[in-house]
Amino acid sequence: MKKNWWKESVVYQIYPRSYKDTSGNGLGDIDGIIEKLEYIKSLGVDIIWLCPIYESPNDDNGYDISDYRKISDDFGGDKAFDRLLKAIHNFGLKLIMDLVANHTSDEHYWFEEAKKSRENPYHDYYVWKKTTPKTLPNNWQSVFSGSAWKWNEKTQEYFLHLYTQKQPDLNWENSKVREEIYSIIDFWLAKGVDGFRMDVISMISKRLAFEDVPENMPIVEVMEKFYSNGPRVHEFIKEMNQKVLSKYDIVTVGEGPGINLENALNYVSEAERELDMVFHFDHLFIDYGPKGKYDPIPIDFILFKKIFSQWDNLLANKGWNSIFLGNHDFSRIVSRFGNDKDFHFESAKLLVTLLMTMRGTPYIYQGDEIGMVNVAHPSIDFYDDVETLNAWKLAEIEGEDMELFLKLVHKQSRDNARTPMQWDSSKNAGFTKSKPWIPLNNNFKMINVTDQEEDPHSILQYYRKMIAFRKANKTLVYGEYKDLEPNDSKLFIYKRWDEKNLFLIAHNFSDNSQEFNSDYIKGLTLSSSNYLSNEKRNSLQPWESRIYFKLKVSKKTP
Repeated sequence: MKKNWWKESVVYQIYPRSYKDTSGNGLGDIDGIIEKLEYIKSLGVDIIWLCPIYESPNDDNGYDISDYRKISDDFGGDKAFDRLLKAIHNFGLKLIMDLVANHTSDEHYWFEEAKKSRENPYHDYYVWKKTTPKTLPNNWQSVFSGSAWKWNEKTQEYFLHLYTQKQPDLNWENSKVREEIYSIIDFWLAKGVDGFRMDVISMISKRLAFEDVPENMPIVEVMEKFYSNGPRVHEFIKEMNQKVLSKYDIVTVGEGPGINLENALNYVSEAERELDMVFHFDHLFIDYGPKGKYDPIPIDFILFKKIFSQWDNLLANKGWNSIFLGNHDFSRIVSRFGNDKDFHFESAKLLVTLLMTMRGTPYIYQGDEIGMVNVAHPSIDFYDDVETLNAWKLAEIEGEDMELFLKLVHKQSRDNARTPMQWDSSKNAGFTKSKPWIPLNNNFKMINVTDQEEDPHSILQYYRKMIAFRKANKTLVYGEYKDLEPNDSKLFIYKRWDEKNLFLIAHNFSDNSQEFNSDYIKGLTLSSSNYLSNEKRNSLQPWESRIYFKLKVSKKTP
């Protein structure tokens, strides 16, 4: 297997508007990130991934870009970014930016021109369908609720927006669009940026027949079969790689709704020369019902484990995996996959143990390193996320029980991950000296960085320990993987090994102690645990993780 710096790295994702405010306007900014670089470095991570900080009207908090070459003044502007990039590199860290190439803001110059007339040179930069005002081109629904089509009176056409109405989809069939995007990529790479996370890159190629979606098709299947993996997607990404990406020593990760086990290697196989890795969503859509996230089903833990195993098996020695449990688009990981009430401390530690012992590049989202949890605001008025608000409006129209739906919002809203970073127990959690742009989680006096810095057994210190442990043991990066108990509904026990070392990692994803086969650890030494003491050699306490180790004396597969 080819070795790369980005395979051995750990990524720390920052949602800038919620990280640290230095200007006093209640919005996180670039200088706030610079101020916290020493802290970030202390975690042991290697790469910082920034969510969008470009010029934007912020209908979708920066994922609606109006100027790809300008850093928003809300965050400090271009000069602040230059300072940030220099400071990141001075700390020995790397920076990857968010690239949103499927759509722009409707306030981007291209779209402002495109909507003026069909003869405008920019008109073909977007996806249009000619019909009548009362006849939609098809039944496609926006990911954020409602029709995916919006009428433009001046040209007497509908334009496609798979996300909000203010995010018109680009027409990648137009070579001029592609050259514009490649030029933007080159602009940032020439500045010294170390790579990109590419937003919904699997959706850039459209199925131009625009056939109707079958009635009652689950949203996950719709994403796979209608919105993503279009007929020219690989041609486009290969072209992007050849014309610009391959000219730099960078890392690329593509957000891939609709990317699955059947098509993933087309995106990340080393032989295909497209992307270095992708974010698939098999494990993050695991509790989505037929109608999506606000139609939840219980998490099937056996399936959860199976997904990790299937993806590892698929990509082993052929591509590379992204290992993550959450980000700015999903609930807090300890609230979703752990137990944030009775075993908050233990389950938060278990989850990072999982992240740091799987094969692939691990991603940590800001705040997870201190065990931040979901927020339960008393009313919808406290929420900002466009997806959440649109879902709420739709639920009202459909006559849902809104008291019950608010509980779904508590569980599923993207704002769970966007509440401000909790730095200390002072007013506004040390995030800002004024009113924050979005309400804080009121538990910041119990969960914050300052308190955990002083506690040697805190979640924060354990994150540092596990990141360091991974980096000290390349077996956990490149070594082989095997799930030993694929059908166990509570235990996740697997081996990682190479020609030198053998690790056995055992997790108990339950609120009760669980025994496991003592033969698994025969001849192995306990190396690490998220508990300070262990009751029984072959019994895991609630939400306990253990790592066992053996220096191999044989080259045979264990």
